[in-house]
Amino acid sequence: MTTRPRRSALYMPGANPRALEKARTLGADVLLLDLEDSVAPDAKEQARAQVVATIAAGGYGYRELVIRTNGLDTPWGHADLVAAATSGADAVLIPKVDSAEGVRMADRVLRAAGAPESLRLWVMMETPRAMLAAADIAGACPRLECLVMGTSDLTKDLGALNTPDRLPMITGLGLTLLAARAFGLSVLDGVHVDLEDEAGFAAACRQGRELGFDGKTLIHPKQLAAANSAFAPTADEMARARRIIAAHAEAVAAGKGVTLVDGKLVEALHVETARRTVALGDAVAARA
Repeated sequence: MTTRPRRSALYMPGANPRALEKARTLGADVLLLDLEDSVAPDAKEQARAQVVATIAAGGYGYRELVIRTNGLDTPWGHADLVAAATSGADAVLIPKVDSAEGVRMADRVLRAAGAPESLRLWVMMETPRAMLAAADIAGACPRLECLVMGTSDLTKDLGALNTPDRLPMITGLGLTLLAARAFGLSVLDGVHVDLEDEAGFAAACRQGRELGFDGKTLIHPKQLAAANSAFAPTADEMARARRIIAAHAEAVAAGKGVTLVDGKLVEALHVETARRTVALGDAVAARA
């Protein structure tokens, strides 16, 4: 897993130049420059050109730039991938991936279009078929870096209800998390569509963090602060992580494999988690 902060991944409509300009000032870790759902069919080509030009213009600082293309089964998907291949984006996000072959097909298009190895591939996990093929998808190709939950589409396909506890989503969230971690990938939680439901959004962020997600996808800048806070280590978590690292080092120096910190047993696996916590917290602090 990467320690690059991906606490907040904000969808930005590729057809809206004012939004793309505003994104340069927003506190998002990731900007998902969207050519799919937020763009009308007659604006697809204009949005594609606009997003590529915007990335070329630069000025986004630490923010990770990810182009969400249309699917390869649409009239625009292939051209989107070709344009994204040499755009200078950090990654390309492919929607509605159902199988490992869908990932490999996107990778072949990117390679044929001259994409550098540094261009990463992200995929949307938003269909029942994707849930059942999660492990195959996660191991599909070396370029793959991140799985992104599409909980709105998944809810629709399941015929499920939007509930405060997100219980209908738990199976899909769990399968995607397991697949991502099994293959060392990042994984982002789905969106919360009710912008007035601040308490519900905070609860969803808290649940996502507890489950193990690296961050949350967002539909509006007003959600940024809560997501950035929820998916970053707290001061207490950072302090405890440093105590764990120091105490274990002392124990090892004394020839012991385990020790106690705050009355709790600490061994090597806890040190690994602590080091990851410190690395993430330091990376977040460097952006302040």
